[in-house]
Amino acid sequence: MKVVVISGSPRKNANTQILMKYVYEYTKTKNQDVKLINLSEGQVECYRGPEEEYNQVTKDAAKDIMEADVWLIGSPIYNSFFSAALKNLFEYVNYKETEGKVAGMAILAAGNIGFIDVQTLITQLLSYFRVITNPKAVFLTTEAITENNLSEDGKSRLREMVDETLKMAEKLED
Repeated sequence: MKVVVISGSPRKNANTQILMKYVYEYTKTKNQDVKLINLSEGQVECYRGPEEEYNQVTKDAAKDIMEADVWLIGSPIYNSFFSAALKNLFEYVNYKETEGKVAGMAILAAGNIGFIDVQTLITQLLSYFRVITNPKAVFLTTEAITENNLSEDGKSRLREMVDETLKMAEKLED
């Protein structure tokens, strides 16, 4: 099973990447075919249309998403929405190649507000791609991160999301 982990924040020192790097490392203990797309690295280009030429990082990111069986998506909440960088990434994805994939998500915010709204928005986006979404998203606030370290509770909840999402994907393969 191929898995792609997506850190959806474009910020250089993003807290979202702390979560998703943890998810990536944990997922590698469960499945060796795991790739990380970290939008904090700033190499995925802005989508300009299907006829345009894009850099190799952008092409590889789109290819990795379309080839993966499981998507583990981490998104910050910006202005009551998921990041524009995450939406931009999905502009490259061909919905004809994504039906039946499974996704799990983690959402990070500064406070306890907007989680359900952003979960709904991401789920709607994934529905367009005909992706089955784990209904049990992980909601964390920035308080779960101190000095670039994730709390034990945060780690536990992320591991549970990964395990449940992989289990869903395995059941659908049968």
